[in-house]
Amino acid sequence: MTNEEVLNEFRASGALLEGHFILSSGLRSSVYLQCALVLKNPQRAEKLCRALAESLPADIRSQIDMVVSPAMGGVVVGYEMARALGVDGIFTERVEGEFALRRGFEIPEGARVFMMEDVVTTGLSSRECIKTIEANGGKVIAAGSLVDRSNGKADLGVPYFPLVRLDVPAYQPDQLPPELAAIPAIKPGSRGLKA
Repeated sequence: MTNEEVLNEFRASGALLEGHFILSSGLRSSVYLQCALVLKNPQRAEKLCRALAESLPADIRSQIDMVVSPAMGGVVVGYEMARALGVDGIFTERVEGEFALRRGFEIPEGARVFMMEDVVTTGLSSRECIKTIEANGGKVIAAGSLVDRSNGKADLGVPYFPLVRLDVPAYQPDQLPPELAAIPAIKPGSRGLKA
Protein backbone atom coordinates (compact mmCIF):
# COMPACT_ATOMS: atom_id res chain seq x y z
CA MET A 1 0.00 0.00 0.00
CA THR A 2 1.16 3.53 -0.69
CA ASN A 3 1.27 6.18 2.06
CA GLU A 4 -1.83 7.82 0.57
CA GLU A 5 -3.75 4.52 0.50
CA VAL A 6 -2.90 3.94 4.17
CA LEU A 7 -3.93 7.48 5.13
CA ASN A 8 -7.16 7.04 3.18
CA GLU A 9 -7.98 4.06 5.43
CA PHE A 10 -7.47 6.34 8.45
CA ARG A 11 -9.59 9.09 6.89
CA ALA A 12 -12.39 6.68 5.96
CA SER A 13 -12.64 5.49 9.57
CA GLY A 14 -12.45 8.97 11.10
CA ALA A 15 -9.10 8.10 12.66
CA LEU A 16 -7.09 11.04 11.26
CA LEU A 17 -7.80 13.83 13.76
CA GLU A 18 -6.76 17.49 13.79
CA GLY A 19 -6.62 19.78 16.83
CA HIS A 20 -4.28 19.99 19.86
CA PHE A 21 -3.35 16.58 21.22
CA ILE A 22 -1.26 15.32 24.12
CA LEU A 23 0.61 12.25 22.88
CA SER A 24 1.44 9.31 25.16
CA SER A 25 5.05 10.58 25.11
CA GLY A 26 3.86 13.87 26.65
CA LEU A 27 4.66 15.77 23.47
CA ARG A 28 1.98 17.88 21.76
CA SER A 29 0.79 17.67 18.16
CA SER A 30 -1.81 19.14 15.81
CA VAL A 31 -2.42 15.72 14.21
CA TYR A 32 -3.44 12.50 15.93
CA LEU A 33 -3.93 9.08 14.38
CA GLN A 34 -6.45 7.19 16.52
CA CYS A 35 -5.52 3.64 15.55
CA ALA A 36 -8.36 2.21 17.64
CA LEU A 37 -10.80 3.74 15.14
CA VAL A 38 -9.05 2.39 12.06
CA LEU A 39 -8.69 -1.04 13.73
CA LYS A 40 -12.32 -1.36 14.89
CA ASN A 41 -13.15 -2.82 11.49
CA PRO A 42 -11.63 -6.34 11.32
CA GLN A 43 -11.31 -6.31 7.53
CA ARG A 44 -9.46 -2.97 7.60
CA ALA A 45 -7.18 -4.15 10.44
CA GLU A 46 -6.38 -7.33 8.54
CA LYS A 47 -5.75 -5.41 5.30
CA LEU A 48 -3.31 -2.97 6.92
CA CYS A 49 -1.36 -5.59 8.87
CA ARG A 50 -1.23 -7.99 5.94
CA ALA A 51 0.17 -5.18 3.77
CA LEU A 52 2.90 -4.59 6.34
CA ALA A 53 3.66 -8.32 6.69
CA GLU A 54 3.94 -8.68 2.91
CA SER A 55 6.29 -5.69 2.71
CA LEU A 56 8.82 -7.19 5.15
CA PRO A 57 12.05 -8.48 3.61
CA ALA A 58 11.70 -12.22 2.99
CA ASP A 59 14.80 -13.06 5.05
CA ILE A 60 13.29 -11.37 8.13
CA ARG A 61 9.75 -12.63 7.56
CA SER A 62 10.94 -16.24 7.32
CA GLN A 63 12.77 -16.06 10.67
CA ILE A 64 9.93 -14.74 12.86
CA ASP A 65 8.79 -17.20 15.52
CA MET A 66 6.28 -14.93 17.24
CA VAL A 67 4.92 -11.40 17.49
CA VAL A 68 4.92 -9.45 20.76
CA SER A 69 3.24 -6.08 21.15
CA PRO A 70 2.76 -3.57 23.97
CA ALA A 71 -0.73 -3.15 25.40
CA MET A 72 -2.96 -1.35 24.92
CA GLY A 73 -2.47 0.12 21.47
CA GLY A 74 -0.48 -2.80 20.10
CA VAL A 75 -2.87 -5.61 21.02
CA VAL A 76 -5.00 -5.60 17.84
CA VAL A 77 -2.12 -4.88 15.44
CA GLY A 78 0.02 -7.50 17.16
CA TYR A 79 -2.73 -10.11 16.80
CA GLU A 80 -3.34 -9.22 13.14
CA MET A 81 0.38 -9.22 12.37
CA ALA A 82 0.78 -12.63 14.01
CA ARG A 83 -2.12 -13.91 11.93
CA ALA A 84 -0.64 -12.48 8.71
CA LEU A 85 2.70 -14.12 9.51
CA GLY A 86 1.18 -17.43 10.67
CA VAL A 87 2.79 -17.31 14.13
CA ASP A 88 1.67 -16.85 17.74
CA GLY A 89 1.11 -13.36 19.10
CA ILE A 90 1.18 -12.16 22.69
CA PHE A 91 1.37 -8.78 24.42
CA THR A 92 3.08 -7.08 27.31
CA GLU A 93 1.19 -4.97 29.86
CA ARG A 94 2.21 -2.24 32.24
CA VAL A 95 2.46 -3.39 35.83
CA GLU A 96 3.29 -0.51 38.18
CA GLY A 97 4.53 1.48 35.18
CA GLU A 98 6.76 -1.24 33.69
CA PHE A 99 6.00 -3.67 30.86
CA ALA A 100 5.66 -7.30 31.93
CA LEU A 101 4.28 -10.57 30.62
CA ARG A 102 1.02 -11.64 32.30
CA ARG A 103 -1.91 -13.99 31.59
CA GLY A 104 0.38 -17.02 31.37
CA PHE A 105 2.23 -15.59 28.36
CA GLU A 106 5.77 -16.87 27.87
CA ILE A 107 8.47 -16.34 25.29
CA PRO A 108 10.44 -19.50 24.49
CA GLU A 109 14.16 -19.03 25.14
CA GLY A 110 15.81 -17.73 21.98
CA ALA A 111 12.52 -17.15 20.12
CA ARG A 112 12.94 -14.73 17.23
CA VAL A 113 10.41 -11.98 17.88
CA PHE A 114 8.83 -9.28 15.75
CA MET A 115 7.74 -6.41 18.03
CA MET A 116 4.60 -4.73 16.67
CA GLU A 117 3.19 -1.30 17.62
CA ASP A 118 0.30 0.77 16.35
CA VAL A 119 2.07 4.17 16.27
CA VAL A 120 5.67 5.15 17.02
CA THR A 121 6.43 8.76 17.91
CA THR A 122 9.61 8.77 20.03
CA GLY A 123 10.03 4.98 20.23
CA LEU A 124 10.02 4.95 24.04
CA SER A 125 7.22 2.38 24.45
CA SER A 126 8.70 0.24 21.69
CA ARG A 127 12.15 0.22 23.30
CA GLU A 128 10.57 -0.61 26.68
CA CYS A 129 8.65 -3.49 25.10
CA ILE A 130 11.81 -4.75 23.35
CA LYS A 131 13.67 -4.67 26.68
CA THR A 132 10.90 -6.75 28.28
CA ILE A 133 10.93 -9.26 25.42
CA GLU A 134 14.69 -9.71 25.74
CA ALA A 135 14.51 -9.96 29.55
CA ASN A 136 12.08 -12.83 29.05
CA GLY A 137 14.29 -14.84 26.68
CA GLY A 138 13.27 -13.50 23.27
CA LYS A 139 15.51 -12.06 20.57
CA VAL A 140 13.89 -9.13 18.77
CA ILE A 141 14.96 -9.39 15.14
CA ALA A 142 12.80 -6.53 13.86
CA ALA A 143 9.95 -4.19 14.76
CA GLY A 144 7.04 -2.68 12.92
CA SER A 145 4.13 -0.31 13.28
CA LEU A 146 1.25 0.94 11.21
CA VAL A 147 2.50 4.52 11.58
CA ASP A 148 5.92 6.06 12.17
CA ARG A 149 5.18 9.62 13.30
CA SER A 150 8.91 10.31 13.58
CA ASN A 151 9.42 9.98 9.81
CA GLY A 152 12.39 7.68 10.39
CA LYS A 153 13.96 9.54 13.32
CA ALA A 154 12.94 7.08 16.07
CA ASP A 155 15.70 4.56 16.82
CA LEU A 156 14.31 1.28 18.16
CA GLY A 157 17.68 -0.46 18.19
CA VAL A 158 16.49 -3.10 15.70
CA PRO A 159 15.46 -2.98 12.03
CA TYR A 160 12.16 -1.08 11.93
CA PHE A 161 9.45 -1.39 9.29
CA PRO A 162 6.44 0.95 9.47
CA LEU A 163 3.57 0.75 7.01
CA VAL A 164 3.59 4.55 6.63
CA ARG A 165 6.08 7.24 7.65
CA LEU A 166 4.78 10.70 8.45
CA ASP A 167 6.53 13.96 9.17
CA VAL A 168 4.15 15.32 11.81
CA PRO A 169 5.79 17.84 14.13
CA ALA A 170 5.56 17.15 17.86
CA TYR A 171 6.36 19.83 20.42
CA GLN A 172 7.38 20.08 24.04
CA PRO A 173 4.46 21.54 26.06
CA ASP A 174 6.43 24.74 26.75
CA GLN A 175 7.47 25.18 23.09
CA LEU A 176 4.12 25.24 21.29
CA PRO A 177 3.59 27.36 18.19
CA PRO A 178 1.00 30.12 18.85
CA GLU A 179 -1.74 28.49 16.74
CA LEU A 180 -1.48 25.27 18.79
CA ALA A 181 -1.21 27.08 22.14
CA ALA A 182 -4.52 28.81 21.36
CA ILE A 183 -6.42 25.48 21.23
CA PRO A 184 -7.30 23.45 24.36
CA ALA A 185 -5.29 20.21 24.54
CA ILE A 186 -6.94 16.80 24.74
CA LYS A 187 -5.41 13.38 25.40
CA PRO A 188 -7.10 10.83 23.16
CA GLY A 189 -4.68 7.94 23.79
CA SER A 190 -4.93 5.21 26.40
CA ARG A 191 -1.87 5.75 28.60
CA GLY A 192 -2.64 7.53 31.83
CA LEU A 193 -6.42 7.54 31.39
CA LYS A 194 -8.56 6.45 34.32
CA ALA A 195 -11.33 3.91 33.73
